[in-house]
Amino acid sequence: MAAVVDRLNTERTTFSVEFFPPRDDEEERILWRAVRELEPLDPAFVSVTYGAGGSSRDRTIRTTGRIAQETTLTPMAHLTAVDHSVAELRNVIGWYAASGVRNVLAVRGDPPGDPNGEWIRHPEGLSYAEELVRLIRELGEFCVGVAAFPHGHPRSADLDTDVAYLVRKIRAGAGFAIAQLFLEPEYFLRLRDRVAAHGCEVPLLPGVMPITTPRVLGKFGELAGVPVPTEVSARLLPLAEDPAGFRAAGVDLVTRLCERLIAEGVPALHFYTLNRSKATRQVVANLGL
Repeated sequence: MAAVVDRLNTERTTFSVEFFPPRDDEEERILWRAVRELEPLDPAFVSVTYGAGGSSRDRTIRTTGRIAQETTLTPMAHLTAVDHSVAELRNVIGWYAASGVRNVLAVRGDPPGDPNGEWIRHPEGLSYAEELVRLIRELGEFCVGVAAFPHGHPRSADLDTDVAYLVRKIRAGAGFAIAQLFLEPEYFLRLRDRVAAHGCEVPLLPGVMPITTPRVLGKFGELAGVPVPTEVSARLLPLAEDPAGFRAAGVDLVTRLCERLIAEGVPALHFYTLNRSKATRQVVANLGL
């Protein structure tokens, strides 16, 4: 199984995609349709987000394993420290290894039920993502990624504090980082500059999401944790009753964002797909990737 850092080590900009675990059999069919439609485009890797408990966690593990065993794609598993003892984390990591999954995104995760609620450490668990990075690296030949926040993590006091935590995760053994969503490239580029100023040269991937409907636009604000930029709302919201026009404008907006990032030398674009492939395939085609 190829390491993500090796898949990113190319002379051209590439892309990756992210899915979330299906909640039922119908969503699983939709997800696998998207996987098969994206497979011929040879993304650098595909990732599946992780729910801390119950069926969400189990479907994440199963889906990631299926991608490893039944496709030509390079899968990356997500893993969070939420509600897990170290023993449970070791078990999940071992299952990934047994399934041929050797790339893991290590995130502390949000409190279940209320992402903005108080973080409560499992009595036998971990408190920080950097501890999770070290645990994964100790258990085998894994390529580990971490999350980055162009607007700063909501729990960080300021951007300098936030980047200091990111640097600690990288120095704990992370080989790359994936940035949370943004629509204004300057936030990502300034984050990259702050990381470089600490002497860290790992690949930093921008997180982007095609804006295809008013609902997706609202979802952006929820996932990014920041308001939608005023100029974006002003461009898209007048088209709310024109589905085709809204979609075309949203895809064009994200295409232009990606063009700016490519011009700035990003190694790859990380697409949040919402388990659909069409819009991502449109942007990838527009960019000639």
